[in-house]
Amino acid sequence: MTTSSLMQTYARSELAFERGEGVWLIAADGRRYMDCASGIAVSGLGHAHPKLVEALKSQAEKLWHVTNLYTIPEGEKLAKLLTDNTFADVVFFTNSGTEATEGAMKAARRYHFAKGNPEKNRIITFENAFHGRTMAALAAGGQQKYLEGFGPAPEGFDQVPAGDLDAVKKIVGPETAAIMLEPIQGEGGIRSMDPAFLKGLRDVCDENGLLLIYDEIQTGVGRTGKLFAHEWPGVTPDLMAIAKGIGGGFPMGAFLATNEAASGMVPGVHGTTFGGNPLAMAVGNAVLETVLEPGFLEAVQKKGLQLKQKLACAVDQHSDVFELVRGEGLLLGLKCKVPNTQVLVHMRNNGLLPVGAGDNILRIMPPMTITAEEIDVLVEKIEAAAADMENELKNVETAK
Repeated sequence: MTTSSLMQTYARSELAFERGEGVWLIAADGRRYMDCASGIAVSGLGHAHPKLVEALKSQAEKLWHVTNLYTIPEGEKLAKLLTDNTFADVVFFTNSGTEATEGAMKAARRYHFAKGNPEKNRIITFENAFHGRTMAALAAGGQQKYLEGFGPAPEGFDQVPAGDLDAVKKIVGPETAAIMLEPIQGEGGIRSMDPAFLKGLRDVCDENGLLLIYDEIQTGVGRTGKLFAHEWPGVTPDLMAIAKGIGGGFPMGAFLATNEAASGMVPGVHGTTFGGNPLAMAVGNAVLETVLEPGFLEAVQKKGLQLKQKLACAVDQHSDVFELVRGEGLLLGLKCKVPNTQVLVHMRNNGLLPVGAGDNILRIMPPMTITAEEIDVLVEKIEAAAADMENELKNVETAK
């Protein structure tokens, strides 16, 4: 094998794909794989979606980039589409999810600074969280496996167990500025936050003059069957980070805010070179217009329920391999009884591409355009992989 010139920060598979069609990825040798990762909740409309392809091609023929010192009409349009369909009044576009969380955290700190309370700069976060790969985002997530070797983590974060409202109340102090969390932890293992806990956090924020920040980078843009996951319990944040699905595969993110929460974000305090560029905005508009079409989100809910029920049956039938299924909509996780990396190998061998997560989970996140028939194929492949895993376990036991 030739030595790669890429920095070796990923343990990459040798799989390489030439093209995609809907929920399918086609390798160089022609083999077809069902994409159950969607680029880690990115390709929500599948591969080579005609509306997205046309939007990108059309914009590419006109204009790729101008500085944010000028008005970008495509960005104005997408921001209006987002504010018309969410709690937010204003939007700031970024290139990625980690930039979106950084921006939301900066806005929260700046809010209190502008109110004359610069000491209020600490943010409460939760165990098993993941908010991105920049230093501040890693510090917010608090996972040592990602922080190790990078020196002192940036200060300003107080982490408590997820779901423990009493722990939150005890740690709120005069320096607390905000609370930040994922309504469903993705990298942490598809762990849904209890609606009562989310409502309790909203109350804590309101009672103490704090801002509530949601990280909906993995849960947003229809993935759970609502435009954003916080709509299920009906708990509204003050700030929200989004990315992944909003670009449908084109790199982009954003953080959204109420006018009050964004009141400290005045000219000169934050910026971006590429965020909100015309190419990203054209694709983002095409994605959001598609997701907001009548019946689209209801169809995601229906397909998510269908898939979850079928996965629950697969768990029952292969109880030596799987423990349970959890998650919402088409953001689901299979908890494994054997190392998820071993099960993943068998799934790939059967033409299925999920992705791992914490708590020994395999994430099952197919494009939201998946059909009922393709869901049946997906489950058949999971059952075939589980059967292969069971045979391997039997062979190991026999060899003892």
